[in-house]
Amino acid sequence: MRKRFFISVALLIASVLAVALPKSGSAQERSGKYTIVIHGGAGTISESMPEAVKTQYYAALKHALTIGRDVLANGGTSMEAVEKVIRYFETDPKFNAGIGAVFTSAGRHELDAAIMNGATLQCGAVAGVEHVAHPITLAKLVMEKTPHILLAYQGADAFAVKMGMKPVPNSYFNTPERKTELEKWMKRLKDHDHGTVGCVCLDEYGNLAAGTSTGGLTGKMPGRIGDSPLVGDGTYANNKTCAVSGTGIGEEYMRNAVGFNINALMAYKGMSLKDAVHYIIHDVLKPGDGGVIAVDRHGNYAMDFNTTGMFRGVATSTGTFEVKIWK
Repeated sequence: MRKRFFISVALLIASVLAVALPKSGSAQERSGKYTIVIHGGAGTISESMPEAVKTQYYAALKHALTIGRDVLANGGTSMEAVEKVIRYFETDPKFNAGIGAVFTSAGRHELDAAIMNGATLQCGAVAGVEHVAHPITLAKLVMEKTPHILLAYQGADAFAVKMGMKPVPNSYFNTPERKTELEKWMKRLKDHDHGTVGCVCLDEYGNLAAGTSTGGLTGKMPGRIGDSPLVGDGTYANNKTCAVSGTGIGEEYMRNAVGFNINALMAYKGMSLKDAVHYIIHDVLKPGDGGVIAVDRHGNYAMDFNTTGMFRGVATSTGTFEVKIWK
């Protein structure tokens, strides 16, 4: 009798918890509706670039967008899609994240990344990592495996090893193109392309997520941290409003808390996503500062910038699939 009593109590508690606890993405009912938006950086992007180069960029954007779309279409979560898309960008030397990250003024690479779950406001970030091939995955591990949000420099690299991530030499991130950019910078012919990468999603369970990964700015001082790994500046997600990823001059995004303020304009002033993004990009930031991608809880999206171009793309459950560079 006692044994049956305890079993009954255990089953009752289990049933109560099943109702009370929030459901994970895989346990929730799928709506069939999703939106994913990506960016590969904004800046002074010349429309006169060789056609072969344009073709390569369009193909890379389409590939990244396909990765994320397929995750969402098959019932994956927004967090899964964000991580997988950005991991791809971190392996493509055309973008300033992972391989192809720009050089600091000291001739090395210091990488930043952040990821945020709009359903829980959980987030993780890393800054100044020098030996991690996929900073976005390390940022997710910071969120999942530590009580912290941001780890930096040697501490972040050491944490990566502890988590089983194989370290890479700093030269792993070298590319001839980035070396040339540094040489131009050293001559004060500064390059103005900002190749930060990012992804924002609304999944079929109604959850938002955002992620951003970058090598920073060519010729930056060693130790400089930009907006990408700072929650509320270059990366932000909240199921009540929107998910945001920025690209451009990080100091301006930090001064103006770009990600959080887009959210705040929606939450406190009732602005639409499109209007909030437009206001921040064109009325708060200065021309040439950069761009933003964003998606709201209804699946509406924005891709706005005040530079000559921004590598970007969007895919939705209604069949939209497009990538663009210029207006």
